[in-house]
Amino acid sequence: MDAPANDSPDTTENTPRESWWVRGGWTGVVRRRALPIAVVAVVVAGLLVWRVEVRPDLPAFLVLGAVGTVLGAVDIASKRLPDPLTLPMYGAGAALLAVAAPATEDGGARLLYALFGLAGLWLLLAVQWVVVPDKIGLGDVKLAGVLGLYLGWVGYGAWVLGVLAMYVPSGVFAVTLLALRRAGRKSELPFGPFMLAGALIGILVHAG
Repeated sequence: MDAPANDSPDTTENTPRESWWVRGGWTGVVRRRALPIAVVAVVVAGLLVWRVEVRPDLPAFLVLGAVGTVLGAVDIASKRLPDPLTLPMYGAGAALLAVAAPATEDGGARLLYALFGLAGLWLLLAVQWVVVPDKIGLGDVKLAGVLGLYLGWVGYGAWVLGVLAMYVPSGVFAVTLLALRRAGRKSELPFGPFMLAGALIGILVHAG
C-alpha cells in the first residue's frame, strides 16, 4: 500500500523520493509507459460505454476512467498517488455529475447519495490511515473520496461491492506475496490499483 506521505518531495540526498522527482515525477511515469496506459484507458473506456451507455453521466465516468488509469499506473510504478491528478477529480467529478443530474432519473437523489458515498469512503480510509498509518497512504485517503463519489452516484449496492472488491483482492494478494516470501510484513504494496479496480467493478456491475 502507499507510503504515508506520497505527495511531498524529500530533499535528502540519494533517497527514493529524490529519485522520483529526478525521473520526472508522475509525468515521467506516463511518458515511459504511455502505450500500456493508453491501451488500458481505451479498454476501460469501452467497458464504461458498454455498461453506462450513452447517457448524461457518461462523460463523468469516462473522465474517471482516464484519470484512474493514469493513477493506477503511477501507483504501481512509484507507490504514489499524485495530488495534481487526484484532487482536481473532486471538483471535476462533482461538476460533471451535477450537470448530468437534471437529465438523469432521480438525479437529485443520486447526487445526494454521491456526496454520502464520498464522505463514507473517505472516512473509512481516513480511520484506517489513523489506526495503521504504515499500511495505507494519505494518497489513498484522498483517492477514496473521489471513488466514493462515483460509487454513491451509482447506488448503495455499487458502493458496497466496490469497497469489498478493493479490500478482498488486495488482502489475498498481500497474503500470497507473504506466503511466497516475495514480501515482508513491512513491505509497501500499492493499494491505489486495487481501489480503482474495485470501484470499476462496482460501477460496471450496477451501472446498467
